[in-house]
Amino acid sequence: MLGLNKKDTTLFWIVAAMSLLAPFILNPFPEGSSLAQMFNAGYPDLMQRFVIFGILVIGFNILFGLTGYLSFGHAAFLGIGSYSAVWMFKLVGMNVIPAILLAMIVSGVFALLIGYVSLRRSGIYFSILTLAIAQMCYNLAYSVLGNPASSYNLTNGETGLQLSLDDARIFGESVTADGALPVTNFFGLAMRSSYKMDVGGWLFTFNAGYYFSAIIMLISFYVSIRIFRSPFGMMLRAVKSNQQRMNYTGLNTRPYILAAFVISGIYAGLAGGLLSSMDPLAGAERMHWTASGEIVIMAILGGVGTLVGPVIGAGFNEYFKNILSKINDSVLHDWLAFMPDGIENLMVGFLHYFVGKGWHLTLGIMFMLVIIFLPGGLVEGGQRIAKKFGRKKKSDETSTTPAE
Repeated sequence: MLGLNKKDTTLFWIVAAMSLLAPFILNPFPEGSSLAQMFNAGYPDLMQRFVIFGILVIGFNILFGLTGYLSFGHAAFLGIGSYSAVWMFKLVGMNVIPAILLAMIVSGVFALLIGYVSLRRSGIYFSILTLAIAQMCYNLAYSVLGNPASSYNLTNGETGLQLSLDDARIFGESVTADGALPVTNFFGLAMRSSYKMDVGGWLFTFNAGYYFSAIIMLISFYVSIRIFRSPFGMMLRAVKSNQQRMNYTGLNTRPYILAAFVISGIYAGLAGGLLSSMDPLAGAERMHWTASGEIVIMAILGGVGTLVGPVIGAGFNEYFKNILSKINDSVLHDWLAFMPDGIENLMVGFLHYFVGKGWHLTLGIMFMLVIIFLPGGLVEGGQRIAKKFGRKKKSDETSTTPAE
């Protein structure tokens, strides 16, 4: 089905079901309860980030997972896509389709130029080149091209590029009837529009922007499966396996790697365009080296080189970042109120460094544990569990079979 084998088709429909049912899956606790305030994640902004960063890491996995070329500057294409989309909103109209298409095209062009330069080297030298070029892009966006006093203020510096009431759009209105800024839309369907369903104590939110992004993520996931299973994908795997041997056969591998780099950059531009489509604001912080490092972390967390790993890694990272950052000292005191006062204060003082503003430390520890015990990422963990239960089931069936 869909040109996929049975295993890939099953995987695709599992991801599709999880994406479409996310408002239910991410709201396991009744609204208003203390558990819901901490662990429910079924609100539009976070769900949008789940699927948008899923697209970003799916594209990164095409480069890193298939070729083994590690880019430390992939966030540059995310930022370029974001800026391109906002400029489309400012100058043309508020429909998200032209903005997303422009984001993909501009990011693809930049990926072609950056890849052409960076792929003259391999290994760590390639990684350092991509990091250096991405930092150049960040500084250009932050200062050189972001001076509000100049005539070429393309990025608006540290404030970020955003919509304003004096934007002259070719299509559509610049200001609504009530004097507000127009909202991004998909042929009239506002990205911020939501429908809330109250079922018992649960409140489920169905957001247009989330489902729009989820559908694009599913298309992107399907395309990545086809790339993985294509002769082109096999060639990229061969590059990762032994590029030197391929060069000895007389085959020029650079065009294949450059094509993978460009495809990966287009995916990043698509993610950047979607981020700006959900919230029309683009800032230089999306291009910083720390953002590129987070992309690498999400890919490794999920499982580099696997099909579903990028989606799992992006969701895991964004979910725990959100949960851990919400746990402050007052929440810890509520959780540990059953302890004697002295021990409670001691525990809160200790845990204070791992949650709230210290969530980076906990996420870093999780990342270390995955690297040490699950080199193949969370996908490997799932495979181990499935294999263990599969063996147990097979053993039970064998033990209950009467002897002949």
